[in-house]
Amino acid sequence: MAGILQGKVVLVTGGGSGIGRATSLRLAKEGAKIMIADYVPEGAERTVKMIKEAGGEASCIAADVSFANQVETIINKTVETYGRIDCAYNNAGIEGKFSDTILCTEENFDRVIAIDLKSVWLCMKYEIPQMLKQGGGSIVNTASIAGLVGFNGIPAYVAAKHGVVGLTRTAALEFAQKNIRVNCVCPGVIRTPMVERAIDGGGFTEADVTAAEPIGRLGKPEEIAEGVLWLLSDAASFVTGHPLTIDGGWVAQ
Repeated sequence: MAGILQGKVVLVTGGGSGIGRATSLRLAKEGAKIMIADYVPEGAERTVKMIKEAGGEASCIAADVSFANQVETIINKTVETYGRIDCAYNNAGIEGKFSDTILCTEENFDRVIAIDLKSVWLCMKYEIPQMLKQGGGSIVNTASIAGLVGFNGIPAYVAAKHGVVGLTRTAALEFAQKNIRVNCVCPGVIRTPMVERAIDGGGFTEADVTAAEPIGRLGKPEEIAEGVLWLLSDAASFVTGHPLTIDGGWVAQ
């Protein structure tokens, strides 16, 4: 039986690890052809290998999505390789350095905003014209529960993720009648390399997270992948401009 994304071409940024890798694998399992863009080529290549070993189809390109010319290259490479872009998962992101608002450096603020917010705008800026040529498409961006509520010690990250939610809603309204849907996922604290770095660096402990989580544990990357799959698919055909919270109940408190 064909998967729900059979034959679709999906671009995934930040697909070399964590949520991006788990989502790439899940989308490929549903029949999608995956183009992975990642700043770390080794990670992207490993994800491609995993997809191919599972019987799927994938390619990758090394790029820094905070630069317009590199994003444009990603789009061109995807179209050259697969002929179109049906879906995009704009997921690349970094956590930045932990510090409060007054101790956050300009360098840290600018870098986090560039990777976590500007890159989402740049990706949509070049993805949407291609989708318009094709007659439509579906986009999911990665925001965060930090795009819905405040968190101590990560002002740049919180600002960026709030911005992703706003960008998502704006683009969704702009292209709602052009057969392009734009949504975002808002993951809670997920067991990824990013969160492991935060725990190792003393930003917080796993015990802190489990104590704060109504569900009593960290999330799994695969659980976010399921939400992305649904939003990208035709099963969510009447959903656009929506920040889908996948957080074990964190923001419901």
